[in-house]
Amino acid sequence: MKVLLKGLTKVFPSRKKGGADTVAVDRFNFEIPDGKLVGLLGPSGCGKSTTLYMISGLQKPTSGKVFFGDDDVTELPAEKRGVGLVFQNYALYPHLTVQQNILFPLENLKGKDKLSKEEMLRRAAEAAKLVQIDQLMERKPSELSGGQQQRVAIARALVKMPRVLLLDEPLSNLDARLRLQTREEIRRIQKKTGITTIFVTHDQEEAMSISDCIVVMKAGVVHQTGRPQEVYDDPINLFVAKFLGNPPINIFSGRVQGGKLLLGDDAVLSLSGVADGAVIVGVRPEGFIPDEAGGLCCSMVNVEVMGRDITVVSTHPAFQGAAIRSIIASDAGVRREQETVRFRLKPEKVLLFHPETEERIRFQAE
Repeated sequence: MKVLLKGLTKVFPSRKKGGADTVAVDRFNFEIPDGKLVGLLGPSGCGKSTTLYMISGLQKPTSGKVFFGDDDVTELPAEKRGVGLVFQNYALYPHLTVQQNILFPLENLKGKDKLSKEEMLRRAAEAAKLVQIDQLMERKPSELSGGQQQRVAIARALVKMPRVLLLDEPLSNLDARLRLQTREEIRRIQKKTGITTIFVTHDQEEAMSISDCIVVMKAGVVHQTGRPQEVYDDPINLFVAKFLGNPPINIFSGRVQGGKLLLGDDAVLSLSGVADGAVIVGVRPEGFIPDEAGGLCCSMVNVEVMGRDITVVSTHPAFQGAAIRSIIASDAGVRREQETVRFRLKPEKVLLFHPETEERIRFQAE
């Protein structure tokens, strides 16, 4: 089911007389293709959950439209939209068994949608098997792990055979290992069912790892959309560049002078197409190559051994932050005992931004 958002806006009136209203979502335009998994990504308060609730029908837009396929569902009640919604806190009924929790949405169907007991049990068993909890049907939520509870919540959303599956920060309450396992499960389930899925998270690693497309939001405004790797490699502005990536992008104060990119007194790159003047320079952690003849000279702080690669922690006068983090091969020969370390930079991993607007500045490396 294709989902189309046209000028979707949500404004919350001020609770104080004469106070400013809060624009939670501002003219959101986007088309979510049929059968794809899309991640809504951004910091807390960016409007991603509000967008999800407007799609589900739990909140009414101030303006704009929501379409499921060719159907305008903007005014349609949530229960008639055919959506499955999974909340961050699972929202399971503690006094019901796993089977009863999964059956609950089906037992509330009325009229022509009402199902026989046999059909409800069949659907519940299929949903439980899909999320691999079919051996836990007689347990209650208190007898389950966090990951198992999350699977029950997903099965309950899927049992209705929804047109659209909506996931609101579904992994936030899980530990790191379970988060990794459960996000892989969500992707597997989505691919097997083919249900159009919208996944809300503030964790960029989660969004990038399982989404067909990501939507990066800030303060209610969509900043960039695209395939995860494309957005990572080609961010439209400094906010997007800083939000995506772990470790985060390294930010320097720089300047362009006579076709050279300078970080402090270090000439680190030859380039064209950029006027002389101050720039903000971002270098991805994987963009550093140890080289005794390299233009960037940094003071060594530490070498963190990660196994297949290492992280060199260093400082530089032009760096905007505590320490530069450079990911390099473990056999690169960099040692903790060094006082300094020199790098040359991979041009494709160097990003320039305007110091005032923070918009991307394109350049040609030479």
